[in-house]
Amino acid sequence: MFHHKMSSGMMKFRIGYGYDVHALGEGLPLILGGVEIEHTKGCIAHSDGDVVLHAISDALLGAAALGDIGLHFPDTSDEFKGADSKLLLARCVELLREKGYAVGNVDCTISMQRPKLCPHIDRMRETIARTIGIDTDAVSVKATTTERLGFEGREEGVSVAAVALLPRFRHGRLSGLLLQIRRRENDFYGRRAELPDLRRSSIPKHRPAAEFLLPTDPK
Repeated sequence: MFHHKMSSGMMKFRIGYGYDVHALGEGLPLILGGVEIEHTKGCIAHSDGDVVLHAISDALLGAAALGDIGLHFPDTSDEFKGADSKLLLARCVELLREKGYAVGNVDCTISMQRPKLCPHIDRMRETIARTIGIDTDAVSVKATTTERLGFEGREEGVSVAAVALLPRFRHGRLSGLLLQIRRRENDFYGRRAELPDLRRSSIPKHRPAAEFLLPTDPK
């Protein structure tokens, strides 16, 4: 068996899977991927019922072993009644960053008989990317029917499966290299430049995942 030991300054990855289902009810707003879609039915839920963002949130939390959205945003709490799921997703991203992770990419598949979702896919991708703080190219949204099979096919509900990749940089050699470069710059210009603040709190909230350099090795 081949074993490869990663050095302390290299990137590590975690993969998460999320799955969510909501029943459909007449006369309710249908919100998928942060986009309101015209339809005769919408998701029955404690929050706004955005089953797409719920599945993605679970994938992100699962990748970091942080539980699921029911743990962090229980449907028994009035605080989250009618809540905008974009805010819940954004909070999940913050939880990841607190633990030292960035979001590399997300991919999800919506199973729903009607309506046609293809015209709304690009807006969903843009909304999800903006909420997470990654490029639109790092977000994939697909839609399919079940050929009228199951609860999705009978138009009783909608299901979404999602996966997410979380990169993480360890501190060690990476931050040391940054400090060496800055010190050499100081010597070259003959002045003292402030060393970079490498704490997590200094990272902008909506910085693309590819630019994340997280300095500490989370415990």
